[in-house]
Amino acid sequence: MSSKITPRGAYPHIKRVGDFIFVSGTSSRRADNSIAGVDIIDDMGTKYLNIETQTREVLKNINTNLATEGASLEDVVDVTSFLVNMNDFAGYNRAYAEFFSASSGPTRTTVAVHQLPHPDLVVEIKVIAFKKLT
Repeated sequence: MSSKITPRGAYPHIKRVGDFIFVSGTSSRRADNSIAGVDIIDDMGTKYLNIETQTREVLKNINTNLATEGASLEDVVDVTSFLVNMNDFAGYNRAYAEFFSASSGPTRTTVAVHQLPHPDLVVEIKVIAFKKLT
């Protein structure tokens, strides 16, 4: 099975325009279409949607996409995050801070949205990176 995550629509995951790299909204979906951060917590199938796990996986997926252009999260200059529930903001912020610092990280906008393309997704992130072509 391929380990590459494919877009679920008519768009690329990543697009380079000169020295700028644009990464489409990215989730914690895996190549097998399972979603990281979805924990079954009882015999009835009740789900716990873990914002910290999903945020980490989203940023790892973004880093993987950036690598196809010779870039990494270190090259990210702007982040836009979409949260289904702003009550998840603290957990999202904790996980985000594992990847970026307040002093040297990218600018960021975080907004609440009604829903994302799958009911188990609680966060989606898109970024712009800057990496000079060599």
